[in-house]
Amino acid sequence: MNVRWFGHSAFLLSGERRVAIDPFWQMAEVAAARGLKFDYPEIHGLEADLLLVTHEHRDHNGVEAVAGSPVTIRSTAGTFASVIGEVVAVASEHDRAAGTERGPNTIFRFTLDGLRVCHLGDFGQPALRPEQLEAIGAVDLLFVPVGDGVTLGGEGAAAVVRALRPRLAVPMHYRTEALDFLEPADAFLAALGAPVEQLETSDFEVEPLLGTHDAVRVAVPRTPRR
Repeated sequence: MNVRWFGHSAFLLSGERRVAIDPFWQMAEVAAARGLKFDYPEIHGLEADLLLVTHEHRDHNGVEAVAGSPVTIRSTAGTFASVIGEVVAVASEHDRAAGTERGPNTIFRFTLDGLRVCHLGDFGQPALRPEQLEAIGAVDLLFVPVGDGVTLGGEGAAAVVRALRPRLAVPMHYRTEALDFLEPADAFLAALGAPVEQLETSDFEVEPLLGTHDAVRVAVPRTPRR
């Protein structure tokens, strides 16, 4: 399986099928109007068979960036049949106040190329509840927000990784040279204390990087550049 990181929480997973998750759309001007920096390259004409949107914030729901008519599961919980098989969408919150501040967030879990994948979206709860852990189940590849502020920070993200026990964790939604309103990934990497692969590209093959459920590894893709 190949993973391409577009920046923030946007990914394309390519294998037997192509799955796009949380694309953004024309964010530079929107962010600049609020005095913020969002300078990842724009996403245009992204092709996917399945599109997943974790919640309805502009930096995650840019469906206009995806070409064609992919099957779309958008900001809702449930268990869905799809072009890649079953997709489990787990209800969660974007904040520590039961969603009353920033609204709902959907955690997606699915299988692609024999690997169980989980994307946590903008998960902002203090921790996963038992029923959420049970619904997610075993995970091989985990995408976890680590930038604090509106989602998990370093310690909380590390705790979630330990609870889910993936074979490979990929941090997302953090400060880089392209984005200035979150914290960097350093606190997460230090708190987890797992082996880290600092990748030279923003896309990578998953299988060579996998650890085990008892010894997670972390992959940090290179920040996409204009």
